Amino acid sequence: MSSPSVLSTVAGSKKSTWGKLHSLVSRTHPPATHPIERHDPSSAGGSEVSTIAQDTYVDDPDYKLPKLRYLIILNLQTVMSEVTFYIIISSGNQYSESLGGTNTFSGLVIGIPTVFSGLALAPMVRYDGGAYKWPLLFSACASVLGNVLYGLAYKAQFLYLILISRIVLGVSFLSYLYVKRYCSDSRIVGARRRTTLASWLVVMQSLGFAVGPFVGGLLYKIGLRNEVFNGYTSPGWVMAALWVVFGTAIALFFDDVPRTTRPADVESIPPKPTSVMPTKEQITEIHRVFEEKSGQPDSVTPTASSPSLSSDDRGLTWRQWVVVGTMCWFAIVCFFILGAWEANIPIYTLQTFGSSPFAAGNLIALGGICTLPFMLANVRLVRRVQDRWILVVGSLLGLVGLLLAVGLLATGKMTYWTLFACWLFIALGFNLASTVTVSLISKQVPYRWNVRTALFIQYSNYIGRVAGAVWGGAGVGMGMLNNIGLEIALLGIGLVMCVAFWKQMKAKTG
Repeated sequence: MSSPSVLSTVAGSKKSTWGKLHSLVSRTHPPATHPIERHDPSSAGGSEVSTIAQDTYVDDPDYKLPKLRYLIILNLQTVMSEVTFYIIISSGNQYSESLGGTNTFSGLVIGIPTVFSGLALAPMVRYDGGAYKWPLLFSACASVLGNVLYGLAYKAQFLYLILISRIVLGVSFLSYLYVKRYCSDSRIVGARRRTTLASWLVVMQSLGFAVGPFVGGLLYKIGLRNEVFNGYTSPGWVMAALWVVFGTAIALFFDDVPRTTRPADVESIPPKPTSVMPTKEQITEIHRVFEEKSGQPDSVTPTASSPSLSSDDRGLTWRQWVVVGTMCWFAIVCFFILGAWEANIPIYTLQTFGSSPFAAGNLIALGGICTLPFMLANVRLVRRVQDRWILVVGSLLGLVGLLLAVGLLATGKMTYWTLFACWLFIALGFNLASTVTVSLISKQVPYRWNVRTALFIQYSNYIGRVAGAVWGGAGVGMGMLNNIGLEIALLGIGLVMCVAFWKQMKAKTG
């Protein structure tokens, strides 16, 4: 009964018919590719429904996904990179001290990779040609070299070889950009799948920073009385071997995106009408979208004298720039606070509780493990909850952890397990908030801006990581209350931005 009203709505629009109807209905179809149903006139009364042959499908570009093996490789890449970054946290401070370093130098060792990763980003993106495979292979090779240098520093008795090894590893961390860019690339990932994939990446990040410190602390505790392979150097040798294996897997099983693939957000020739009957919910969605589109001018029709003015060829509106700026700020804040706590916990627990690197690594790892169930639940929730709500909830959870830490430190009641409670809220909150920074932007800007906005976010992550690591390393010396106070202030600015630009941050779920 509602179908005529849909057709009348379409017919009354300035532009025509099946192309618009198809694109609008496609937004509301179920996520999976599915057989089309139609009425069978040969059945009694023509009321029976039969299914067309299985080879007839309707594909919704909003739900498009790449092959499973590619997603597995990208998620493993994230885990490997996170473990490589965090495996030294448990014993890195002692390693540096054994060669004459200080606590601040230890913080610099943790944070320096992001500086050189940022410096290498621009030339890499300029020459990558839109490819993914060879940058990932380059990352694997740099990881092997960097970890080998880290393992050799003790034998050479050269403190700055640790720093050099982390600089090389920083170049390898270019893979973060390519993994995130792949998961927001509209040629291969639909708009309603980008936050889902980003959530899986954050689950892998949580797994990596749980496994990394734990394995690093375990290797330190086991230790061997050997100048080459011991508690300090073993993280480097173990990770070098794993990267050799993983690099081989990338070479064998990962393929690049075909150059001819069109982005999902670029309209092609309007398809022919099909016999799909919209459901009541789809009809409601069609009415809503047409109402939103009413009053907007028609798109420019290309002619011989006027070039095409697609959304990809125009700059961003002020509303889009507001969203980009807000997400960049939250990327900085999330990784600044996470990096500061990860660098500070081994130093603070050693000086306050006399904890060993193994115990400090366990504390960091336990916090990461405890966040995993919540991060896995978030993978399902993102299909129903808007990105802006995930951002706010994550930020508020992190704020609870920071305020709890301030209260405990001010009253002198901080213990090993209350510190763990603070860390749990912080790890959960800011990892949760970081899931939406890339995906929310990718849903609002044209495909041509995907590389640039991914760069903006990655540079913001790097700024937060390196500044946070140095800030956390110096936290005990400057006073923990002062240290955490700055973190609260930075987060407060972000929350004010959220309130001010709440309407602009609305985007598709999923």
